[in-house]
Amino acid sequence: MDQFDAVVVGAGAGGLFAAACLVNAGKSVLVVDDHDRVGGRATSYEIDGFIVNAGAIALKRGGLFEQIMTESGLEYDVRVPQPRTVFRVDGKIVDSEKGGLGLLLSGLTKSAAKIGAKFADARRGDLPDAQLSTKAWLNGFTRNRTVHGLFRNLCAVLFSANPQDLPARAFLSFFARSAATPIGFCPRGTIGIWNDLAGAIRAKGGEIRLHTRALRILTADGVATGVELEADGAKSTVKARTVISDAGVTATIALVGEAAMGGDYTARAAHTIRPTTMFNFYLATPTRVLETPALITLANTESLCLLGELTATCPEMAPPGWHLHVAYSIPKDSAKPLDPQAEIDTALAELRREYPAFEGARVLAATPMTGDWPASRTCPGYNMPQETPIPNLWNVGDSVIADGDGGTQACAHTGRKAADLAIAYMGG
Repeated sequence: MDQFDAVVVGAGAGGLFAAACLVNAGKSVLVVDDHDRVGGRATSYEIDGFIVNAGAIALKRGGLFEQIMTESGLEYDVRVPQPRTVFRVDGKIVDSEKGGLGLLLSGLTKSAAKIGAKFADARRGDLPDAQLSTKAWLNGFTRNRTVHGLFRNLCAVLFSANPQDLPARAFLSFFARSAATPIGFCPRGTIGIWNDLAGAIRAKGGEIRLHTRALRILTADGVATGVELEADGAKSTVKARTVISDAGVTATIALVGEAAMGGDYTARAAHTIRPTTMFNFYLATPTRVLETPALITLANTESLCLLGELTATCPEMAPPGWHLHVAYSIPKDSAKPLDPQAEIDTALAELRREYPAFEGARVLAATPMTGDWPASRTCPGYNMPQETPIPNLWNVGDSVIADGDGGTQACAHTGRKAADLAIAYMGG
């Protein structure tokens, strides 16, 4: 029977970061994932020569993400567009890097100064009550339709959530901590970064088994002892001194069993976790459509929230002579039953209204991220702690991130923390 210092369930961002930190510390690590590639919900595929990402496209420069890559001996293959992000308001592009969100708001509402002051308050740690939604918070300043449209789509872009569902505390915390961080794209698709990290893990003795499903996280006397696996129809068991799960809190409870996790923790997770939904679109055109290489946050749409041309920065992502575009949308009302085709039709109609040249575009993918494969395993502000009732079992990923953080950068923080906790548990 194989035995490891740590078994990591799931080869998504959080799982790979945790594994990298552990092997960099000289620990024996096994990563298992039931898919055919690493990256989890932020991976990439090829469609007729186009590199299409599922989930995250924008990767942050600087910070812990890049630091772990450097510690692993890797180059960080991410290109930053110039400008990085812009807004599209009433058919016009507004460069958010020239004066920021405050300058844009000042042209839309007289309440801009008061809104801007709240961003400054957030940087000093003065945040609203945890129960106040972003929509209710914004209603306290303005009912301007364009401002609300802009904030709605910012919430969608950053957190795949509507402002009525997202706590204002989480929204403001993000801008207080990380909004100015540069973002960019990997020319090999997001999976290029994960393949690099997986290669570094293997080079330092770590093992990664794909097409391998975790059936159970085994426990005895209140601690995790290993993981039962299934691959090619055959079951096996590996022993582990520690276990890290990148499967999400809900799936982790199912793997361990509610009895071992305890009723209080299980009930808290059921009450807290709120998965989010997003639709990813990839479209190809033979001519350039967008006026900027930046990612564009829209202000006058109700479903579509983000649009960008990836080939303006990374031409390798499309066959010669083609331009590859990405777009995101989220449902207008998360409380209503989801009709995927209606959501796709609405988003594409808004896209063609904003840019009529997309009328003849080739739609490569229109993919919902929802249900068991959500955009985010929980809405920010509704996260669980990384620690579990099992003292040598920790969660990583986007169901346990801290307020004010998001995306793959947040997953890097959860991976580092879980690795540090595992190393401390093992006695260094």
